[in-house]
Amino acid sequence: MLLLVCAGVAIALVNSPWAGAYEHLWTPPIEIRIANRVLSLTVRQWINDGLMAVFFLLVGLEIKREMLAGELAAPRQAALPIAGAIGGMLVPAALYLILNPAGLPAQGWGIPMATDIAFALGTLSLAATKNGIELKVFLAALAIVDDMGAVLIIALFYTQAITMASLVSAATVLAALVALNVAGVRWLSPYLVVGAVLWFFIYESGVHATIAGVLLAFTIPTRTRINTLQFTQRARRLLLEFEQTETGDYLMLTSKGQQEAIDALEHASEAVTAPLLRLQRALHGFSAFVVMPLFALSNAGVRLGSVAGSRVALGVALGLAIGKPLGITAAAFGAVKSGLAVRPRAVGWERLHACAWLGGIGFTMSLFIANLAFEGTPLLEPAKQGILAGSATAAVAGSWFFYRIEKRIPRRAD
Repeated sequence: MLLLVCAGVAIALVNSPWAGAYEHLWTPPIEIRIANRVLSLTVRQWINDGLMAVFFLLVGLEIKREMLAGELAAPRQAALPIAGAIGGMLVPAALYLILNPAGLPAQGWGIPMATDIAFALGTLSLAATKNGIELKVFLAALAIVDDMGAVLIIALFYTQAITMASLVSAATVLAALVALNVAGVRWLSPYLVVGAVLWFFIYESGVHATIAGVLLAFTIPTRTRINTLQFTQRARRLLLEFEQTETGDYLMLTSKGQQEAIDALEHASEAVTAPLLRLQRALHGFSAFVVMPLFALSNAGVRLGSVAGSRVALGVALGLAIGKPLGITAAAFGAVKSGLAVRPRAVGWERLHACAWLGGIGFTMSLFIANLAFEGTPLLEPAKQGILAGSATAAVAGSWFFYRIEKRIPRRAD
């Protein structure tokens, strides 16, 4: 809801007499001096290149977790969302290129390939109120694979001229992060400090700086300092100490012995929690309530108008609203019929197709790629118009499909 409000505020300001003040808000430069180098970026660039690296770090952590112990860990279980995500990337890109086959407009082919996991899952939670858990798992896994594809596309196709010296420095820093992991370092502070250096060299190299967030995520350890058996034994002993410690007359307060047991239990809980999960938990609120709203507020401003007059806008809108649901459904159907994937029993084809429409909500990542493709050109505005039109159409169509379906499906008993 906060993301939606910030996007709405940005659109309202751009279409108001305060449009100039809105644009001026994001243009002042902010400088940071590092040794003998000066890093000068505008406010919007610090958000898009700096703060969005935190979002990409969180994306990378989610990808790594899902690949190791989530929906993408078992091959046959992962095959369905992987197939759907691939179809949901290829078909929108193809539709866009049919309308924009050459020149500068063709650079926007990656814009309609992305799914906004926050908006898609939020819409699904509102639309699929009956027996929706399997669909949420499918859509979340699909969006995570989609994010993997977006990261690769940004790294391979939306990168500026490469500065080899900085790229070699970035590779050296990345090797240092891997060495920290191999050495068994489980504290997060060293990774974050070295990760900031990695971000700087990635930015200097010409590769988009947000890729540093994903690279850092894959070096964060998943091994814990103690295992579950050790934690269970330690926790039982500490709880026993807590119960047996004299509390005195102040029953609302803990005694010194009880407080020591609580502190020891807190340390044990931290030791048995993987650093990856601790970092993911710590970043989630900052990403959801600071980074993403700021990104929407600074980038979602677009002058409202018809998409019919622009091939770029039409290509993006059709890619999201038609290409996404068509590609996801067709690829998932082909994967199941060929035996490569298994469809969950509770997810019928009609519901999966309705879910595929929600995959066409491409707000955040689509805006991000649009900025990379068309920043500083007249094509950025129609690209944003296409994103808003296509995402809104996909959200409404998916919700309507679920409304029709759920009128016929009884709610599952708890």
